[in-house]
Amino acid sequence: MNEAPPQGGAFFILRRGICELVSICCDIGRVKQASDKIISFEKTARRDLRWWMMLVVGAMFLGTAMVVPPQSNCNASGECAPWLIPVAGVMGALALTMAFGQLAANMQRGSKVDFAAGTIEWWQGRTARHPGDHGAMALEDIARIRIQHRDEGANAVSLYDRAGERQAFFDEEVIPWRQEEWARRVIAQVPGIELELCD
Repeated sequence: MNEAPPQGGAFFILRRGICELVSICCDIGRVKQASDKIISFEKTARRDLRWWMMLVVGAMFLGTAMVVPPQSNCNASGECAPWLIPVAGVMGALALTMAFGQLAANMQRGSKVDFAAGTIEWWQGRTARHPGDHGAMALEDIARIRIQHRDEGANAVSLYDRAGERQAFFDEEVIPWRQEEWARRVIAQVPGIELELCD
């Protein structure tokens, strides 16, 4: 008689992770538009390739530190740096712990624009037990959406109210990766919002 595999712990996270990695190829965050009146975006840690990469790199560093003798870390000229092996092991353990913690908690980030209600809300670090960092405001109170283009890394996205105050916890992490397209869809419904593009 075959027993069902355990549903908790590392085995469950690994199995779920394989399924999520497959879906990443065709689903970079979930953008839902139930109607013309709602734009909703949400992404979980298990759908974020960065945490899986950190998990793999951390495991490689830790595994290497466990099997390579420190005294063998020498170059062709005979110079040795045995201290690098334990340092790599510590860095690998930290990366592995951080990535596994994110994947286990499956933290969520995203935003929801409700044109019918005239509101926008956003969140980061949300879990089943914790609301995370979040904010909300009326669409009519938004003065501008600012997108700062960067040569390296993700663009910086900010949201400002009529008083010129930047809204906390709203950044490029809570909207789809096609940031300018998202901003123009919002502005099409709320023409009073300015789109500021910076190089």
